[in-house]
Formats: sequence, structure tokens, C-alpha cells
Amino acid sequence: MLDTTVPYRKGVQMTEEIKIAGFGIAPEVLATLVTRAAEGVEGVASVGSRDLAANLVSMFSSKSAPTGPAVEAAAENDELLITVHVAVFFGYPFKELAESVREAVARAIDAQVGVGVARVDICIDGLVFPKE
Repeated sequence: MLDTTVPYRKGVQMTEEIKIAGFGIAPEVLATLVTRAAEGVEGVASVGSRDLAANLVSMFSSKSAPTGPAVEAAAENDELLITVHVAVFFGYPFKELAESVREAVARAIDAQVGVGVARVDICIDGLVFPKE
């Protein structure tokens, strides 16, 4: 069963650690690692709804910006299950982009934390078009 959900929001204090492989990791630490890895992938505009343009659109239209955590993480069988919410630039094929984000996140977690990643789910919540 899943242990915890991790929101990535500045100012939100999370007290539950994610317990894995005999140690605990602060949710904010995992969220930071995942966010940096995902934002480093070409084609990713932002992680979560921290994008100013998305927030402005929600203020001036009936559409609302995606709410909820940008990064969710849980431990199961000494491996991490991660969900990342992203906005992507128009013109990048979603399937290839999602695979690139999965690989970048898994590499970052392996390099920094040293535990396995069972699954990385990518949720494409926004599409950013180039200025004309």
C-alpha cells in the first residue's frame, strides 16, 4: 500500500517522511529532485502549475489551473512510485517526452537517493504554445 503523497508547494510544511530501504526521506527533498530532473528535459515548460501564464489564464478565464501537488511520491516494496505533473511545449511528441522525463527522474533518484524507482507516471496538465 502507498505510504504518503508529497505536494511540492513552497511554504507547505510536510512532516511525514517517506520510509524506504531503512531510512526516511523528507517529501520536499524528493519533490525537489524530481522537479529539477523533469525541468531539465527538453520540451518541459514547467513542473506543476507554478507557471505564471497558466495562473494568469485561470484568473482571467473560466479555465482553472491544475490544482494539487506537482510531484507525488510513495514507497512500496523498497521502491519509489512517483507521479509528476508537467506543462509541455507544443511540438514535442507526448509519448517520447514522457519517456524522457521518466528516464531523467529515475536517473536522478538513483544517483542521489540510491533506491529503485518502480514507476514514474507523467501527467501532462498543460500545453504551452510559442509566441507568434
